Amino acid sequence: MIEPEPKTALLPAKESWSLVHAERAALASDLANLTDEQWTTQSLCTELTVREVLAHLTAGATLTPVRWLAGVIRCRFDFEKQVAMRLAEHMGTSPADTLDRFRRVVTNTSKPLMPIVAMLGEVIVHGEDIRRPLAIRRDYPIETLTQVAEYYQGSNLPVLTKGRIGGLRLVATDGPFTTGSGLPVSGTTVALIMAMAGRTAYCDELDGDGVTHLQNQGSR
Repeated sequence: MIEPEPKTALLPAKESWSLVHAERAALASDLANLTDEQWTTQSLCTELTVREVLAHLTAGATLTPVRWLAGVIRCRFDFEKQVAMRLAEHMGTSPADTLDRFRRVVTNTSKPLMPIVAMLGEVIVHGEDIRRPLAIRRDYPIETLTQVAEYYQGSNLPVLTKGRIGGLRLVATDGPFTTGSGLPVSGTTVALIMAMAGRTAYCDELDGDGVTHLQNQGSR
């Protein structure tokens, strides 16, 4: 079956990287004045603190296909072990060190074998994993969010986003993103992205007969 082309064309590499860099910089700015207690807050990522998620983002910004493959081999193809290993490499000795390490990779263009828009999705989703428990709100450019939403609706890399929305009609209430057919789900673009990425906490911000189905898919 041929997948439909995204309604919003993917940007050229230089423009895509500029969006990634802007989101990294915004996240670094949002975290500049956290207390030690806030750094240990549970994120939306299972069993990871805010500080650990930031270290994970730093790790992702330093990977190349060769480094990624070397890590996989080193960890005997245990992908979760590799993620934990890379995270530990970038934690640093203190929260300030963790943040400083992230700041140093804000403008990196390294990535494993995935599209640049997937890297943009990583920083937005993990940025929300960090921000929401800390009650920090980011006013994302709608063009940036639409790029990620369009990519997620047709992809299962790096997370099973496409697989979660089968039989659903997703409609953004704050931008042009729409996709699918079936039970309706509507809400802000960021809430749709996070629900597609399995963050069921955002289902409370969505409306429609398909929300329960999406919530059940997100728990898998």
